[in-house]
Amino acid sequence: LWRLGYCARLLKTNHFRTSASNTSFPAVWMLLAQHSGRIPGLFVVVKKNTFFTMPETVEDKANPELYLPHPGVRGMTVLNREAFKRTVVFPALKVKKEIVNSVLKSLKQSVLQRPGLKRVVEDPEDEDSRFVILDPLKVPEFSLGESEQQVLKELSVHPEVSKYHLELTYENFKSEEILRAVLPEGQEVTSGFSRVGHIAHLNLRDHQLPYRHLIGQVIMDKNPGITCVVNKTNIIDSTYRNFEMEVLAGENNLVTKVKENNIAYELDFSKVYWNPRLSTEHSRIVELLKAGDFLFDVFAGIGPFAIPAARRKCRVFANDLNPESYTWLLHNCKLNKVDTKVKAFNMDGRDFLRGPVREELSRELPLLKEGQQTAFHIVMNLPALAVEFLDVFRHLLVGEPCSPAALPTVHCYGFSKHSDPARDIQERAEASLGTSLAGRCSTFLVRNVAPNKEMLCLSFQIPADVLYKRPCP
Repeated sequence: LWRLGYCARLLKTNHFRTSASNTSFPAVWMLLAQHSGRIPGLFVVVKKNTFFTMPETVEDKANPELYLPHPGVRGMTVLNREAFKRTVVFPALKVKKEIVNSVLKSLKQSVLQRPGLKRVVEDPEDEDSRFVILDPLKVPEFSLGESEQQVLKELSVHPEVSKYHLELTYENFKSEEILRAVLPEGQEVTSGFSRVGHIAHLNLRDHQLPYRHLIGQVIMDKNPGITCVVNKTNIIDSTYRNFEMEVLAGENNLVTKVKENNIAYELDFSKVYWNPRLSTEHSRIVELLKAGDFLFDVFAGIGPFAIPAARRKCRVFANDLNPESYTWLLHNCKLNKVDTKVKAFNMDGRDFLRGPVREELSRELPLLKEGQQTAFHIVMNLPALAVEFLDVFRHLLVGEPCSPAALPTVHCYGFSKHSDPARDIQERAEASLGTSLAGRCSTFLVRNVAPNKEMLCLSFQIPADVLYKRPCP
């Protein structure tokens, strides 16, 4: 691997500053063979996957401002689209209009491929001719390689490359290019966001706040369907898991509709919790369920676990402390026609576990017959606090333990900044339960929330000696 890396550095240094045409490949092969001593078959992959992409990287570094707007926009805080205009000189070939398509096909590696820019433009001095615009990163010296010249010769096209002046406007630049040109040099550029229906949700850094309204407008301009851009103004630390936000651009309408795993949800993004990055995790848990199983969703939100479980014909008990989440949960159950299959509650999580959950488990577990496959799942998706609720399971039920196979399975979510997050969340759960889970649990990494902060799901069957309190003789 070290020798291969060394070869790559030699390639980059000694060869990719020349023309990127196929004719230079023999020299590259000689260099690889000289420094590697490896079998030739290894480098067939290098030719196919690496050779034609490395010149772009090198040339892009050599022309860092090729696709940047006019430098006068630096420091702009109120968007002025006219100020982004800039004229760029592109290489171009003059060809007869009847063979334009043939030239495009033959030179597809060299023709301009940038979205929003025309590859073929009219010649104002000759109506029978057209200019084919080439990629300046692939034709850096305004001259084509030998293979391209040979193709043009076969098409009877003069290989001389002209200089074509093309005006780039605000519409031609990507959002990250615009923001990189506006923000102070060297500062981080944020163009990513979470999309919730028609809403783009940003999480801007402090140094970006003076430009927040411009950033919001750019995001809205460059992403069709986005009509409202918001920025989170504090962390999610409230009782109801929502956060304050500021509308940066567009309409002040935060009631939206989303679709996840083919299920539609409606919500007020300013009053309830919704994270589009959890779609895969919602699906993973629901796939564990089968018809007839029980699902107790302790922190249900607007129903991303509860509703798909009900559609799988599970018996669902869903709870959320936030009155707004409870209201939207009921609304979405009706929207998806499962309102008769979901029992919804607006309670504190502890009260829900000690009330409806205990009552249902006390009723159903003793009724299970030998070999019956009904499973009981308890989902606790409140990563900041859920582990602290596990002590509720201590002696939650009274009586003789049921069959070990029927013991409820808990899926408890948590955050960890520990160097070994899986061990950390397991140890915290064990402290709440008062017992060891060694060999009796599994940990699933859901996502990386922030640098050195992971979100995990700890799944385990509640041990019988924890769940049950034996009656006195």
